[in-house]
Amino acid sequence: MPRIKLTIEYDGRGFVGWQRQDNGLAVQEVLETAITGYCGHMCPTFASGRTDAGVHALGQVAHFDLPRTDPPETIRAALNYHLKPHAVSILTAEIVPEDFHARFSCLGRAYLYRIVNRPAPLALESGRAWWVPKPLNAEAMHEAAQVLVGRHDFTSFRAVACQSKSPVKTLDSLDVRRVGEVIEIRTDARSFLHHQVRNMVGTLKRVGEGKWTAHDVRTALAACDRSAAGATAPSVGLYFLNAHYEV
Repeated sequence: MPRIKLTIEYDGRGFVGWQRQDNGLAVQEVLETAITGYCGHMCPTFASGRTDAGVHALGQVAHFDLPRTDPPETIRAALNYHLKPHAVSILTAEIVPEDFHARFSCLGRAYLYRIVNRPAPLALESGRAWWVPKPLNAEAMHEAAQVLVGRHDFTSFRAVACQSKSPVKTLDSLDVRRVGEVIEIRTDARSFLHHQVRNMVGTLKRVGEGKWTAHDVRTALAACDRSAAGATAPSVGLYFLNAHYEV
């Protein structure tokens, strides 16, 4: 029974997130339904990381065990056929060793957050970026972001309902850059706390508006209190960028 690794792209709008839930349609559900339609068996899927409602993915990784042997190209084409009309696309399908696990074999994850910073509201980008009409200083945001890089207690940036055993995480990078009207915030780490990226973005927005400085971000981090940091940025601007593996 070969183990199949999938790289997946999806538009998070209309989904309650990656994981199956009772309150709506999840990406995992439509993927497992597509697999069943393809091979006639219910095959559980496991992802490199969960995404919340409205969060998108450019390179989510998942695996499942296929009860027959087909070429990767056939698997990709068949799943994409059965995924219609959902905004989910299988970019690649690979046969991997049986000890590969999308979550536990993952060495790191990367997220991208997109802010469209302009006075005019969004037409084409609505639901795919956070619209912030007031000017933001991306350079100041990048400088303040470096305060968060490294190993810290991120209690100030974790959701109240976060189930992680420890608030201590190591942030490998947090970079902010402006490309025209778009501010891109990219971050890499082995793992993240629930809402950590969105809470960091909401805090950096305060810096971009000139309301906070890097010192204020450092103070919020040291407080180990969720109320000390900025508001949670909306899910629409967040993208699961990719996951890193040895294979």
